[in-house]
Amino acid sequence: MHWADVIAKEVAETCEHPLIATGISPTGIIHVGSLREAITGESIRSAVASKGKDVRLIYLIDSFDPLRKRYEFLPEEYEKYVGMPICMIPCPCGKHKNYAHHFIQPFLDAVDSLEVHCEIVWTHELYANGDFAKWIDLALTKRADVIKILHEVTGKEEDPNYAPYNPLCPDCGRFCKPVFDSYEFPYLGYECKCGSHGKVDIRKMEGKLTWRLEWPAKWMIFGTSAEPFGKDHAAAGGSYDSGKRLVSEIFGGKAPYPIPYEFVQLKSGGQIVQMHKSLGSAVTGLDAIGMTPPEVLNYLFLRTLPSRTIDYDYGMGLLDMTDEYDRMEKAYFANEFTEAEENNVSAYVIAQHNHVPKQLPLQIPYRHLVNVVQMTKDFDGVLEVLGRTEDMSKATEEDLKRLKVRVDCIKFWLNGFAPENIKFSIQDSVPEGIELTDAEKAYFKALGDRLSTEDWNPDALNAAVTEVAKESIGNKSAFKAMYKILIGKNMGPRLGPFLASMDRQFVLDRLGQASQ
Repeated sequence: MHWADVIAKEVAETCEHPLIATGISPTGIIHVGSLREAITGESIRSAVASKGKDVRLIYLIDSFDPLRKRYEFLPEEYEKYVGMPICMIPCPCGKHKNYAHHFIQPFLDAVDSLEVHCEIVWTHELYANGDFAKWIDLALTKRADVIKILHEVTGKEEDPNYAPYNPLCPDCGRFCKPVFDSYEFPYLGYECKCGSHGKVDIRKMEGKLTWRLEWPAKWMIFGTSAEPFGKDHAAAGGSYDSGKRLVSEIFGGKAPYPIPYEFVQLKSGGQIVQMHKSLGSAVTGLDAIGMTPPEVLNYLFLRTLPSRTIDYDYGMGLLDMTDEYDRMEKAYFANEFTEAEENNVSAYVIAQHNHVPKQLPLQIPYRHLVNVVQMTKDFDGVLEVLGRTEDMSKATEEDLKRLKVRVDCIKFWLNGFAPENIKFSIQDSVPEGIELTDAEKAYFKALGDRLSTEDWNPDALNAAVTEVAKESIGNKSAFKAMYKILIGKNMGPRLGPFLASMDRQFVLDRLGQASQ
């Protein structure tokens, strides 16, 4: 049984109306690792839904979190906003409501392509609506108990000045120090470093619970049944351990089923690339969605246990992953797979979010599609080229829709992420500056004569290229010469399928030109 089904079974059996929660703090650039939480949450939601349960998935955006420092990717003027809630900081590009919207909205738009069926919840709106008021009141009135619990869970010394809630200064817009002995529901006194002092109303967006209290308060607000979260929160003495105690002993509730997950490692050329939303990343979450077919991206995260690290290789590894996905799809529909492949086939099914195709979709080898995309300018051109080597007559509307998405992903990948040795363009004529020997010219003449009557398919063309080469310049020199006159490089795609994808007359004309 796949790990998502194991969790879904537990949730479905213990909750009448399950709610899965996940979320993010959009304080900076959202990297590819952030996708793991959203996709994991959706996999549990869809697995619970498949058991006939009325289940919801909410995506909590921690828009009331403060900007902790001016990150390198921000203009110098943002230094003055450090310490302020990100929902109250201007948008860096001027096109969004605020700082939080700037970093999260494009991500949310893109995540929709992964068919993550979630309800978006902005944390600052929960504060503004008074949803946290009851739990803030309990945290303040039971502050001594909170301090004791945190001491017992974390092992740190009890801090009598610990503030479970920090007022928001109305003058400087930053979180500040509460005056505990002034508290009388719903008002709490505050003193700010800027010199301001007064009272805030905990029923309004005038202060914020600290993270260790805010998380269990969210569980209470929504009745969370299960939640995926990073391994740092699951460490001994971490925020999940304290949350279990606080939600039970302070708020009178129950902690959700924990789904801690390992982080995602970004790889390039076999090397690990570090990434963090506060530092930026070579590949953002938006980039990953842009270059990876959505069904493949879902599969990447679902084939691996949450407790294991995932490597996201945006180079040749992306092609390997897509090929693996297609193999598992074919294995599922043929119902032929080994015991070792069973988990990956299950991951393929769950990656469809309860919308498994009725029949095996059209499959075009991904590496071949990468070549085809570079041979033409638009999707109609792609279909024309594919029609020379593939049977496209049975392609359904859904097949063409998926193919179009894959073509768009390949274009995105080629524009900045693909290795240089993968990229090429078919030249309009023999490239200028290419020097050809008399032996090469004679080879092109002989090959042109052979291909004028040859069957136009990859195997026949490959055989013709090599057989003519044996009688003259040899295979290695022949392949190198062909790539030179077609794409201006010494190497390129597999030559048989490459030639078969081209128009016969185009190839014959090029050979004729090169033989002169």
